[in-house]
Amino acid sequence: MPKTIKNKYYKYLTFDKLMEAHLRSRKGKGYRKEVILFNLKQEEYIMYLLEVLRNKSYKHGGYSTFYVTEPKLRKIEKSRYIDRIVHRWLVDNFLEPCFVPSFICCSYACIKKRGMHKACLDVQRAIRHCKNIWGSYYILKMDVTKYFENINKEILLGILERKILDKDLMWLIKEILYANKRKVGLEIGNYTSQIFANIYLNEVDQYVKKILGIKYYFRYMDDSVLLVSSKEEAKYCLEKIKLFLDKKLGLSLNKKTQIFKSKQGVNFCGYKINEYRLKIRDKGKRKLKKKVRKLKCLVKDGKISSIEAKKYLVGHMGYIKVADTYNLENKLFYREGEGNIKNRIKKEK
Repeated sequence: MPKTIKNKYYKYLTFDKLMEAHLRSRKGKGYRKEVILFNLKQEEYIMYLLEVLRNKSYKHGGYSTFYVTEPKLRKIEKSRYIDRIVHRWLVDNFLEPCFVPSFICCSYACIKKRGMHKACLDVQRAIRHCKNIWGSYYILKMDVTKYFENINKEILLGILERKILDKDLMWLIKEILYANKRKVGLEIGNYTSQIFANIYLNEVDQYVKKILGIKYYFRYMDDSVLLVSSKEEAKYCLEKIKLFLDKKLGLSLNKKTQIFKSKQGVNFCGYKINEYRLKIRDKGKRKLKKKVRKLKCLVKDGKISSIEAKKYLVGHMGYIKVADTYNLENKLFYREGEGNIKNRIKKEK
């Protein structure tokens, strides 16, 4: 797709493209009632969606709200399934092809073939390199205050309009953005919110790389890390970035933002990272231990099988596989007499 979008809305507004968005949206969620009901008359619903998007009578529905407590308390706003198909169609056909190629290579959140694991490994690689070239250096760790809640939609629209010159497409984007009648804050739970959030902070990424000229800069959504040669440079960068966030994006940094000496390492993406080791943070260890203890009890009491227990641990195992966790894994999974989940899985197979 070209660097700008113009007269593309109706080109991609087809039955096949919307059906494709539906098939991707339902992946892994086919057991849910709303998806099952949609599947029963999917051709009719897709035709309806095609018509209302074509004549621009489409209205985004409301949201159901619930809260999650992991990794921290968050308010999730869930849209109707038919609206989620529109979100997917918009992101896959327009937003990702147009904007993601312009992102810096060190932005990792919600981007294919990047993600949390690549982010922490790249940071560790950079830390080792900085140790070799500078000896001692400084780490600036930044975190934006309540990021999704503070995104200004007018500023976001201004950023989008620099590349999206298609009036019909901008109509749909505004319909989605203002479905909740809020001028500030994106709904956590919308598929569009992830890409919008990345587009918003890409402004900072470009500023840090092109204007400040920082080579070792990494961002995972609203968390970012800079590696610089001196404390003075770290302070200078911090003040400049604070000013840019405030004036250009209406954002601020929270109290987690700090400058560290290189020997202290840095907490990033749930890991404690230094030149020699990549460890899981204590908070993450506590959650994992609690989960494993609970599963061991359930397996021991015969309430679930070891195979079922493994399914509950898949996410956690993906989290620890890139870290230095030999001792932790031995303690959790291989100690005798404590419901050895991994060995039981092998026996059941």
